[in-house]
Amino acid sequence: MIDDRKRGQPTVIVIDDDESIRDALKGLFESVGLTAETHGSVSEFLAADAPDRAGCIVLDIRLPGQSGLEFQEALGKGQHPRSVVLISAHVDVAMAVRAMKAGAIDVLTKPVREQDLLEAVNRALANDQARREEANQTDALRLRYSKLTYREQEIMALVVAGKLNKQIAAEVQLAEATVKLHRGHMMRKMRASSVADLVRIAAILDR
Repeated sequence: MIDDRKRGQPTVIVIDDDESIRDALKGLFESVGLTAETHGSVSEFLAADAPDRAGCIVLDIRLPGQSGLEFQEALGKGQHPRSVVLISAHVDVAMAVRAMKAGAIDVLTKPVREQDLLEAVNRALANDQARREEANQTDALRLRYSKLTYREQEIMALVVAGKLNKQIAAEVQLAEATVKLHRGHMMRKMRASSVADLVRIAAILDR
């Protein structure tokens, strides 16, 4: 089980089948004030994990069972992607390219220099925080959009498409004054200060 005191705190999760490496990395991260936990395999980690937890994973490429590369690729396609730093005693170019294409923050060769690893982990934690903030923003925008009436959603799409009030009125068969009223309500509900702002919001919602 995950310690309740760790919930909500970014956690550096180390997955490596070498106990001495796990202990050394946990000590390193905790020495600079980071919360860290360790697991000897992917299956052990999955049994204990809360998928939406903040943080990043330091992942050995060569693991018993599911390899680090396979697990990283699965994480990238899942509902809760994670920022990953991969480490391995043997890293070839093809392996590194595959890992970076799948979204790895960095691929480091063992024995890993402490400073290189800490810098990579800090980038991974920053990436995780930025992704979560973006997801929260998107969720808030989707909630606002869901509260628009059908007519307001229709008018929003036409405004984003660059149509003028007169053109919108003709297309939806309403008086121009009525279109202006619906448009005003829609802009306030979406908290859009301009058409450019509304276009930006629409682009986020379309992701």
